[in-house]
Amino acid sequence: MPVPINLTPTPYNTGYTLNIMAKYVVANINEIPPGERKIVEVGERVVGIFNINGEFFALRNNCPHTGGPLCEGHLTGFLESSVPGEYKYVRKGEILRCPWHGWEFDVKTGQSWWSPTRRRARKYKVSVESSPVCGNENNNEAAETTLQKGPHIAETYSASVEKRYVIVEIP
Repeated sequence: MPVPINLTPTPYNTGYTLNIMAKYVVANINEIPPGERKIVEVGERVVGIFNINGEFFALRNNCPHTGGPLCEGHLTGFLESSVPGEYKYVRKGEILRCPWHGWEFDVKTGQSWWSPTRRRARKYKVSVESSPVCGNENNNEAAETTLQKGPHIAETYSASVEKRYVIVEIP
């Protein structure tokens, strides 16, 4: 289940509209290999997270045509031809075909290939971060406490986080 991050934004009364995006940890990058997808529920939405050659993209799992489960559709590409009889398969795995009626959408942009100026699948911003812990570092209680050094020193070792997480932002 996706983990919400920093869900307590503080808007200030400035007279401006504040557009705050909630961030959700949806997967470890190893959970979604290149060419694959993971469909998750984030907030009140169902979203498909796609890995295209190591880049992550997110689309709402709702086809704008008739509301079908878009992200469950077949991933495909385009067939190009500059001259008769010569074909080239391009953009492999970047085009998503709705399983209900076959409408095609660009996974990277959400653009429809049936009606590109009028229909678009809802896309969301995705990032890959080293730690699933995000938020306001000023809330650190240890920073507010005055500590005194004791007489003993523990042996320490360096440590690092080796995992990276896929984060999706939902308005």
